[in-house]
Amino acid sequence: MIDGIPADGRGSLLIGGTWQRPAGGQYRQVIDPSSGRLVGEAPIASVDEARAAVDAAADVEERWACVAGHERARILRNSAERLASDRETLARLVASEVGKPIGESRIEVDRAVGVFRLAAEEIRHLGGESYPVDAYERPAGNESRFVFTVRDPIGVVVAISPFNFPLNLLSHKVAPAIAAGNPVVAKPPSSAPFTALRLAEHLVNAGLPAGVLNVIVGPGGSVGDALVEHPRTRLVTFTGSTEVGEGIAQKAGRHAKRVILEMGGLDPMIVLEDAPLETVVMAAIRGSFGYSGQVCTASKRILVHDSIGDKFAASLAEKSRLLRVGPALDETTEVGPLIDAAAVERLERLVDDARSRSAKVLAGGNRVAITGGNFYSPTVLDEVPENAQVVREEPFGPIAPIIRFTDIEDALRIANGTQYGLQAAIYTRDIARGFRLAKRIRAGGVHLNDPTNMRWDALPFGGIKESGLGREGVRQTMQEMTEVKLISVNFAGS
Repeated sequence: MIDGIPADGRGSLLIGGTWQRPAGGQYRQVIDPSSGRLVGEAPIASVDEARAAVDAAADVEERWACVAGHERARILRNSAERLASDRETLARLVASEVGKPIGESRIEVDRAVGVFRLAAEEIRHLGGESYPVDAYERPAGNESRFVFTVRDPIGVVVAISPFNFPLNLLSHKVAPAIAAGNPVVAKPPSSAPFTALRLAEHLVNAGLPAGVLNVIVGPGGSVGDALVEHPRTRLVTFTGSTEVGEGIAQKAGRHAKRVILEMGGLDPMIVLEDAPLETVVMAAIRGSFGYSGQVCTASKRILVHDSIGDKFAASLAEKSRLLRVGPALDETTEVGPLIDAAAVERLERLVDDARSRSAKVLAGGNRVAITGGNFYSPTVLDEVPENAQVVREEPFGPIAPIIRFTDIEDALRIANGTQYGLQAAIYTRDIARGFRLAKRIRAGGVHLNDPTNMRWDALPFGGIKESGLGREGVRQTMQEMTEVKLISVNFAGS
């Protein structure tokens, strides 16, 4: 039995401070994508249990909002310390549930620890501002008024997280919500619930009051909708596909609920003719093949100037063949498995489509036979036409599609030519030209001489167009999770 999994292999729901088995007795198998072996069984909640979780959060909404900031900070710091002391167990849970190589899984735990510490610190900066209203003639009497704003907790937050960063992305939702004084109902994916349940255990043991964090596992179409549509839910923060995110926005919008959506992307990496070849190739390796490409900010379209296209493609293919593909818990693994067999089949379809449209497969393009696992080789496709499916929809796999361009305007047209706008990268020695290009790219983040999958946990993160709505980044998330209230004081008669 894996550390962090209950002895009987079955997880529980957390509702109102009580760990409980699903009333309907339903569970879903959680399978290790490296081996096909059973990790454990996820509890599947009913719609009634989902509603009960929101009710439990709503019951403590006012009490938690009144808890002093220093006390909330203490609980968050205690949580961070507990996560740090449990680093190896959490990392092995992540690796076993979602197939993330163990080295990357440890980094994910470290980042989650940092998010909780950041949230504790940011409580000190979650304030309003005062206004010199005596500068306004109307309404009369402003000389005797003091006007300022404060930030109030928004209320019950529903946090829906994806499989690919089961600890850190959930932490980015839960820690800021708690810091801002909001109770939370978390819905981790049914395919990877145990990391989230372990996180919840640490928060409870760190002193978080009953009901402030609730954890529900179940299908988005029933349980997820019940959480979003519950009348006491005030904000939904979601990371996942654009299709699901837009559905959540529609449901939330009918009741004027706030949403933070971090959705899909087709992040372009633009390589200009003066870019340092060796540096760029290694960046493409990290950007396209990190966590087997199952990252929303992965480099999914590599736009290369035609004058260096042959050299770049050959070098990228050569280095891709050297990457070590293997089980997530193997310390030497560089590229692990995909989350499930369906993901492998999808990549096969995308590569077949690219081949049929004249793209050249320079490396990979096939499954890797490791017993029980969902492995696909790091794949380099060259001269990919713009109508190929692999550059029109998010592949979410270890594929590096190279598109050639002839000039800056051509590169911009291709980069901006999708419904997405999450992140982008530009590689050039001419920083001035890079800045000019960055200003014209339609994306939430643009990195010069760094890969598309750069993210700072403390800084604003999110996309535009159909890649997202709102921003994460601990301080920005806390601001999204609060309401601005204006207060005026008339002291004329005092």
